[in-house]
This record gives sequence, structure tokens and C-alpha cells, in this order.
Amino acid sequence: MEWTGARYADMPTAEVRTWIDAPLERVWELVSDVTLMPTMSEELQSVEWVDGVGRPAPGARFVGRSKHDAFGEWETTSHVIEYEQGCAFAWAVGDPDRPSAVWRFRLEPKDGGTELSEWMRMGPGRSGLSFAIDAMPEKEQKIVFVRMREFERNMAATLEHIKTMAEA
Repeated sequence: MEWTGARYADMPTAEVRTWIDAPLERVWELVSDVTLMPTMSEELQSVEWVDGVGRPAPGARFVGRSKHDAFGEWETTSHVIEYEQGCAFAWAVGDPDRPSAVWRFRLEPKDGGTELSEWMRMGPGRSGLSFAIDAMPEKEQKIVFVRMREFERNMAATLEHIKTMAEA
């Protein structure tokens, strides 16, 4: 993996992909509905659009509430930074100019179905992980490695849920 041994400041990334035996429009319908994401995640508990918006659009914001055994419970505001109907949907967590993470779904028609990828980048802005690194700077690479592996596992599970729903 490209992030093995990375430090937080390296802004490590992870990506998972799958092929789904369903039309791109069906997969897009699921991917672009962030309110569905908590049903696919052990960590993400709820998502709610803010500012009277009910769907993705550039600049739209949503609040996510999460829970993790090691980090407790927290809330973040994400900003949609990319929205190309049927193709790409991305959001920055926290400050869009210096996010704690960026998440992106990409879709592409392939072999009569849809190729779906989920990508994420950690940093450069501070996150809950920053507090663990501050407390144990000598373990930073291990902390980042473990968290990136969690993200990778969770993204694979999310894509599997989307695949199951889209193919049903």
C-alpha cells in the first residue's frame, strides 16, 4: 500500500474499487445519497444536510455524526467540493481549504455494468487522529497505518453494500 509508514503530514490516501452488475444510474442514485451511508458503516452514525439543502451540489454542506471505540463520538461538517452527475462526488471534511480528509466516489460504465471506486485522503487539516499523534508522537506511523487500514476495510464494506443494493 502506498501509505505504509506514512506520517499524517504526508496526506496518505487509500482507494478501493469494485465492479457492479447494475446500470451506472442505479449506482449513482445510491452513491449520491449520503443519508444512506450510515446504514453501510459501523462508524458513521448519521448524516444530515444543512442550510435547507437536501441533495449534493457544489458548496452544499452536511453534518455527519460518528462513533469509534478508540476516539469516542464526534460531529463534522463536510462541504461538497465536486459533483459531476453520474461520474464523481467528493466532499471535504471540515475546512474545505484545509480539510481533515477528502472523500470521493467515481463511477464509470464498464463491461455492461459500473466500475465504482471510493478514494480518501487524510489531512492536511487536523482531525481526531491528530490528538492521538500529539500524545504519542513516536507512534505516529503506526497510528496512521492502523487508521488507514481501518478506512480501507470500511470503504471495501461500503462498496460491498452499494453493490448488493444496486444488484438487488
